[in-house]
Parts: sequence; C-alpha cells; structure tokens
Amino acid sequence: MTTGPEAADRLPPDDLDGWNSSWSSFVDAPDGAGIVRRWHVLDTGNADPELIVLAVHGNPTWSYTWRHLAAALPDSVRLIAPDHLDMGFSERTGVTRRLADRVADLRALTDHLELSGDVVVVAHDWGGPISLGWLEAAHTDPSSPITITGLVLTNTAVHQPEGASAPTVIRSARTPGVLKKVTVDTPTFLRGMFELSNPRTPAGIRRGYLAPYDTPARRQAIATFVEDIPLEHDHPTASTLDAIADGLAELHDVPTLLVWGAGDRVFSDLYLHDLEGRLPHAVVHRHPSAGHLVSEDIDVASTIVDWLDARPSQTSTPNPLGMIDLTAMLREPAIADRVAIREMAGSATSITFAELDTAVQETAEALLAVAGINPGERVALMIPPGIDLAIAMYGCWRMGAVPVLVDGGLGPKRMSAAMRVANPDHLIGIPKALAAARALRWPGRTISSAPLSGVTRRLLGTAEDLPGLRRRRPASVDLPTVDVDTEAAIVFTSGSTGPSKGVRYTASRIAAQVDALVDLYDITPDDSLVAAFAPFALYGPAMGITSTVPDMDVSSPGTLDASTLLAAVDAVDATMIFASPAAILSVLETMPDISVLDRSGFDQVRTLLSAGAPVPTHVLRRAVDEVVPNASAHTPYGMTECLPVASIDLATLESIDRTGLTEIGVCVGRPAVGVDVTISPLDDDGNPSGVISDEPGILGEVWVRAGHMRLGYERLWHTTHLASPSGGWHATGDIGALDGDGRLWIGGRTSHVLRTPSGPKAPVPIERAVDVLDFVRRSAAVAVGPPGAQVIVVIAEVVNADKKPRQASLERIDAIRSAVSEANGLDVAACLEVAALPVDRRHNSKIGRSELAEWALHVLEGGEVKAP
Repeated sequence: MTTGPEAADRLPPDDLDGWNSSWSSFVDAPDGAGIVRRWHVLDTGNADPELIVLAVHGNPTWSYTWRHLAAALPDSVRLIAPDHLDMGFSERTGVTRRLADRVADLRALTDHLELSGDVVVVAHDWGGPISLGWLEAAHTDPSSPITITGLVLTNTAVHQPEGASAPTVIRSARTPGVLKKVTVDTPTFLRGMFELSNPRTPAGIRRGYLAPYDTPARRQAIATFVEDIPLEHDHPTASTLDAIADGLAELHDVPTLLVWGAGDRVFSDLYLHDLEGRLPHAVVHRHPSAGHLVSEDIDVASTIVDWLDARPSQTSTPNPLGMIDLTAMLREPAIADRVAIREMAGSATSITFAELDTAVQETAEALLAVAGINPGERVALMIPPGIDLAIAMYGCWRMGAVPVLVDGGLGPKRMSAAMRVANPDHLIGIPKALAAARALRWPGRTISSAPLSGVTRRLLGTAEDLPGLRRRRPASVDLPTVDVDTEAAIVFTSGSTGPSKGVRYTASRIAAQVDALVDLYDITPDDSLVAAFAPFALYGPAMGITSTVPDMDVSSPGTLDASTLLAAVDAVDATMIFASPAAILSVLETMPDISVLDRSGFDQVRTLLSAGAPVPTHVLRRAVDEVVPNASAHTPYGMTECLPVASIDLATLESIDRTGLTEIGVCVGRPAVGVDVTISPLDDDGNPSGVISDEPGILGEVWVRAGHMRLGYERLWHTTHLASPSGGWHATGDIGALDGDGRLWIGGRTSHVLRTPSGPKAPVPIERAVDVLDFVRRSAAVAVGPPGAQVIVVIAEVVNADKKPRQASLERIDAIRSAVSEANGLDVAACLEVAALPVDRRHNSKIGRSELAEWALHVLEGGEVKAP
C-alpha cells in the first residue's frame, strides 16, 4: 500500500485555472471496508443549504471537472465533489478497487458526512455507474435521510449496446502489454483525453487535470479503472454493472437530465440512446460537436443550474386528454372525387381525396402490421413533395408513428447532423436517399418508397418497399387511436438563423396550425394551391384543397421561373400561390419569357402568399402588377416553431410603408387570431432584457404565444428552456416592435443587432432604404468593431456585378449613404459590392449577416478579397 503522508496531505495548487482553493478540504472517513482514509473533497461549504449536489467524477479526472459548476451554483446550494480514493488528491491506498468497492466507498463517505435532505446527483464517465449504484440504494431505502430530487448524467454508460463494439480507445488501452505503459508509466492516457475534446483543451486547463497525476505512483488507479471496464461477460464487474443498469427502472420518478457531447469518441450517441431507453422520462441536451470532456467544451454548468431551478418535484405519466385524427379531412364525402394532389414532374399524375384516403389507410395498416412500426416510433421521410410523400406522412399519422422531416436543402452534412439528432427508428425514402443513408450511416431501418429490383435492394441494404408492404397487409388491421398530446412530427429548421434544430409538434398543435391557416386566409374547399415552398404543400390535403408543387428544385426556390409557375397554376386552376421572396424575384425576372396572351391562368389567382424572409413592398407590388393582377398579396410572418404569427396584405403595407415604424424594419401585420405577441426590450448592450412590454416603438426581441406553437426542440433541453420564458412564451430570436395599432414590425435577428454608439439598431430598415436604389438587387447591413462602438457597413448585391467583390464607387457610396441617412438618420462607414449575398438554402432569402460581418471586417482590415 502507498499511504504515506505525502500522498495524503497534498492539496491542489492554488493557481490552477478556475480553481478556488477555499473549496479544497481533506476528510478522514472510512472506505467501503471500514478503513479510515483521507479523501480530498471539493466542498463549497454552504451553511444550511436548501439543496446538496453530489458530483462524481470519472477516469482519469478529479473534482477539478466540477469547478465551473461550483462557481455557478447559488449560495443556497452546496456542492460536494469527492476525489475517488487513489485518484485526484485523495489518498493512494494501493488497493485494487472495482466498481462495487467504489460504490461502497462513496456510501461510506456520504454516511460520514451525514448527508441529509434533498440531494441531486451529477456524474461524468465512471462517475455515472458509481453514483448510480449509490443513488439506487439511497432512493429505494425508506430509512435513508436523503431524498433524491434529481439526476444529471454527462457522457457516461451503464451498458454496452448490443451489436456495438467497445470504444476503440478503450480496446486499444486494454491490449496486453499496453495498459501499464499508457496509463501508469507515462501520462499518455491522460493526455489522450485532451485530444477527445473539441476544441482541444487549452494548456492551462490541461495543467489542472494533470496536477494530481505527475508520477507513476499517483497514476496506478487510472489503469485499474480501465481494467475494470467489463468488456467480457465473465468480468468480475459485469454483474455489478448489470445490476446498476437494471436498477435504473426504479428511478422513473426522479427528474433526470442527460447532457451529452455527441463528438465524444468514447461515449457516442449509442450510449446516450441506451440511457434514454432506460430513463425514458429524462430530458436531454445534446451538443453536436462537444467531446468527452463535455464540461470543458460547452457551458454545462449553466445548463445544470437552469435545470435545477426548472426541474419538477417528480416526474409523472401524463393522462390522455382526448383523441385526434390528423387525416380526417381525407374522408370528407364532399371532396372525395376532387383532385387532392397533382404532380407536375415526370408523368404529371394526380390522386383524388378518396384515392389518397385509401392509399393512406393501406399504408398505415402495412406500416403497423407488416413493417412492424409501432405507434410513437419515428419515421424519417425523405421523399420529394408529391403524392408519395403525402401517402407516407399521412399514413404515419393515421397509425401513430412520428414523421421526421429533414429538408434536402440542408445539404448532406447538416442532413446527417439532423438525422443523428432525431435518431429515427425507420427511414422511408427514394433510392437516392437510401443510398445516402447507407453511405452516411444514418440511423433507422430503411424502406423504399418505390419498388426496387433485387440488385438495387441489396446494394442499398433495403429489404422492404411501401408498395410491397401494402400488398402483404392483412385483410383487417385495427389501427390505434392518437392522443392529442402525442408527439406527431419533428420538423427541422432551415439552419439559416443558427444550427438546424428539430422542432417537436404534438398532434393537437399541428391540427391547430392547419385551422389557423384556414381561418387566416379564408381557405375553402373551392381553393387550390400552388406551393413553391415544399413544407406548405404538405398541408394541402389536411386543409381539404387541391395542391401541387411546381416542377422545380424545391430545395432551391430561386430556381422557379415564370413558365414553370404558370404551368402549375393552370394544372390545378390555382386560386392561391405560396412562394418565398427569392422565388418571386426569379419569376419576375423571367416573366418576359411568357407571351402576354399566355398569362391568363394567373388571372384566377386570388391570394399570393410570400414568406421566409422580410418581403420588400416594391417586390410584392411588382408581383401583383406583373404576375397575378387579381390577387390580394399577403406576407405571413412566422417560423418553423410557430406559423402563422401575423399577416399583412399589400394594400395595408403600402399605406403605412413610409408612415409607420420605418426605423424598426418592415411591418408584418397584426397577430393572427389566437396568437399573443409581446416585446422583450433590448438593454443598452443590445441584448433582450427578459422583461416584456407592449409599449409602442420599443425595439426588442419578439415573443409569441399560441396554441399552434412548437412543443420544444429535440434533444435540446437548454435551448428550449432559454426560448421558453415563463407564461408560455416562445422567444423567437427576431427583433422588432409593436406600433400604436398593435401591428408588429420586424427588424432582424437578435444576433444581428448593430451595437452602435447611439444604441442598438436593427439592420432591416437600413437594408430597405438601400434596396430601393436602382443598382441594388438586395443588401445586408452589418456592424464591425467592439460592441457599443460598432460602425455600419452596407454590403450590396448589385445588378450586373463583377464576380470579384469590391468597394463601391464613390457615386454609389454617396447614394447609399444618402438613402440611409434620409431614412434612418444613421451614418454608413463603408460600402462593399458583391455579385451574390450568402442566403439560406431553404428560402434562398435569409441573408447570412453574421458571416458577412466577419467577411467585411476581414476585407476592411486589408485581407484578401474573396466572395463571401
């Protein structure tokens, strides 16, 4: 044994990054065998705490990993984080300690500390099974003075998922002759931990983690921990870990948070999903790139602190609130013989509502009875907008599965990220999507939406196709009913305002969204829709109207031309068109290609809807005058999380275009019926204050509340929490203001606020003033410099621009400065010209101002001038 005073009395250096020496203390307490040992404990020492957080580290770390949490917790919470025996700055006992021993050690220590009252356990890595073994005993012991009121697990595991091999780094370290060399003789294993971080752990923090492990004698337990991982069924620790894993079922009433770094090459998402299956009530915050040392890569402390404040006293199973059928409209006798969907691509096929209802019923029965898809399971749908997609999606709804919709416009990398977030159980797609699924290793059992040859089936690794499943369905299948609060869809955002997020909707919220759109635009069964924005087309059947998507690349709205749009309008005798601003601009540019005599089909259109980004008034006016002369043009305002929020028609927009809150941005109208809107004013630093105000003209973040609003974000608990102020609000991330008539004006995004010496400013009003200049197609206003002293730079996408970006001519600079000064009273420091501004892939309209700000700063500092 190695128990000399040097090993027992050595405290962490005072100058470690982020460390507070007042937290360090030695505790002489028994181990699990009853032998008194000297433990090093991080203890914030709060007197008479309302809550104790017991934080348990893993291997090869020590309580240093909890320093951020110690600093972030309020005074009412006491943090206790022991260093395991033979680890950190605790005593080196020289005794081989297995998982069962370490659980017993932790129990002996907490008994000695006389822990009582409410306790939340937080753990990482090996700390997970150790703390869970301790927690399960405390939670099920009626005589325990401890009440477990919460559990937080970060990148840990209690079970090796079936069919998956152990992490490569662990298998490599366990190679005969390697373990001692990399864990004890050298600090290779320790230093390798830093390579698992993203970004790589800074030098000062590396020093902190290495501090207690500076000699081979002090690293012995690192090897013991690695050796104790039960990779074999007959390993001495296997039965202990299995018992702990099985015991998680007893924690169903303990509020639980899983914080995960998905970039971890040790504990990948496989282990997260295993824990989710064992703790189905847990909420999850998953960061896509954070590594094994997740608390170093992202701000885990703030997430935990907010969760501690928001967690329920205990979890409960919700009671069913009623049944709902999102496919009910398909059964309406009055529209049975009408065309539900007409496809413009390929053979231009169509399907009636009665035929669609039959296909949906057959698909629902086949998915349940033949494919083995259960209600509540997730089904990613990767099928172009049209008949096949509608059949698959409405079939999922009818049998209770949850469609996952990932926009192809995200591109392979972000689509892969979205699929890893949603983790669907199944994927129904066209062959191209199935090939991508195999090549990119997307999760989910694959099913082809169309028949495949045997060779293609083998190449794609796909055993089933929908037509075949429908043919094999039983004569009679009882479909389940769907509760109104059942999860019914996960729809991924475009990623234009940040990383793409999976927005969760319940069945009742989807039904409310359909009703809100029908009511807002007086949609009746006599209407028919051309949707140049693919997601909107999916609602056509639910609204009971004929719909079609133009023969275009739906992932690139700017590819729509006038001839293609007209063909779609004529095909369904369209009374409504929904298109993004980019699509409308493209149509306007190609209208000269159509003879005046051939444009009569546009005359029957009564409603033009354009959304996805602020729509310039002059663009809407041109669309009506030059394309749909008898239409009323509207710009619905909303987002994936809540649509619609508000709407305004062109006539109203023109009447207030120069008399309203033009210094704020563009008016998007009054809130729709059933929607509440308020403003959280910006503070002096340009950040939302968190309070709300309905005072006219106050610039701030827009908050909305509605029955058709999202439920939350998938595996992003903290993001959902921050976007969900008390009172049922959704913080949109948009900035704007209300005017005296209750109309909402939008000025940009919170991340795009211009923090000038005269206070926070919105970019949209500057852009509106520039966009009307005859040489400008569209523009972006960005700010460079330190917050509070930023200057405004205008980047203009100009007509007939050179391919290479450049500074605008003096004449154009004067024109831009004059326009902005006259409209907003602001000074423009610099003007740059580009051939094309970077925009989002879904709408081709939302401008990437954050990237442009970085690019502009680089250019103005004399950097190489490349296209943004």
